[in-house]
Amino acid sequence: MGRRKQVLDSAVSALQSLGIKAVDFVGDVRKQEDAKRVVESTFKHFGRLDILVNAAAGNFLVPAEDLSPNGFKTVMDIDSVGTFTMCYEALKYLKKGGPGRGSSSGGTILNISATLHYTASWLPFAIDSVTRNLALEWGTDYDIRVNGIAPGPISGTPSMSKLAPDEIDNKAREYMLLYKLGDK
Repeated sequence: MGRRKQVLDSAVSALQSLGIKAVDFVGDVRKQEDAKRVVESTFKHFGRLDILVNAAAGNFLVPAEDLSPNGFKTVMDIDSVGTFTMCYEALKYLKKGGPGRGSSSGGTILNISATLHYTASWLPFAIDSVTRNLALEWGTDYDIRVNGIAPGPISGTPSMSKLAPDEIDNKAREYMLLYKLGDK
């Protein structure tokens, strides 16, 4: 799911070129009705839901004093509220014994955060908290594996050109353990 059809079409084409079954749905993680529609449509299309990957992100890389309350709310709605909403709507399909699942195991949720909140933006930290909480609750109650990853910056990607100034390579030594950006 995503808000831009062109980006979705490109992603689906890339996956299908690798022999991976893929389908796209236009929607906004900030809208619960979109999340519900997409999860239900995915289940109807594939007959089951094994994994949910949350990777939506919004950000304004500015000091807190320069971030308006509306900007803060927008980012929180996309990042943490959107992540929780998608998890909430997928719960019944991912829990052990849910529709399309056997009684032996639950599904998986993978929440993608970022390392940017350690140096430039503290908002994605909320995703990590949602991930830990759901891992404790839903891992125990429903046998759902909930994991999070926070990949570092990858050079040559659209997000890096949008989020980081050209001089990021010069600053890499200050912020990254391996002193370099990742490669695609």
